[in-house]
Amino acid sequence: MSSEHLVCGVDEVGRGPLAGAVVAAAVILDPLRPIAGLDDSKKLSEKRREQLADEIRAHALAWSLGRAEVEEIDRINILHASMRAMRRAVEGLALAPRRALIDGNRIPEGLACDGEAIVGGDASEPAIAAASILAKVARDREMVDLAQRFPGYGLEKHKGYPTRAHIEALQTLGVTVIHRRSFAPVRRLLDAVEPD
Repeated sequence: MSSEHLVCGVDEVGRGPLAGAVVAAAVILDPLRPIAGLDDSKKLSEKRREQLADEIRAHALAWSLGRAEVEEIDRINILHASMRAMRRAVEGLALAPRRALIDGNRIPEGLACDGEAIVGGDASEPAIAAASILAKVARDREMVDLAQRFPGYGLEKHKGYPTRAHIEALQTLGVTVIHRRSFAPVRRLLDAVEPD
């Protein structure tokens, strides 16, 4: 395969939640094995995302996940943590891409290839859509697993996002190690228990 085809799509999920890591994916699709139905992961049902994720993993030339943990998010902020997760996803690819198409308006620093930021790329670029699907499926599964370890927070339902049920669970059960202490709703709860 000639190197001009080695373009990866990159996207992340998990900027908004109060709990869990931010997860990114990088995908190099095979132009000879197109995958029908790729779209922004948020527009697809959970079942369809799972089906497409299996297809992407089976047919892509290369794919990789990258992540930034809660401690990193709290230390360097969610934007920088997201950029770091995306860079790690690109670095993890088994094939070195010539170019990376990044969903959004910023390119992660330190990419080992050229990068192009595309606003709304998960709806317009198949490789970015594929990355958004892999990242979402991986993160959602993680949150379902974490719900077993941290019962009562409803993580399997809201995936860590700041729903009313999640905020109420935090108020009742307290903040856990998987919660992002730098995020305002969590910070407010901690400040209420640990006054200066």
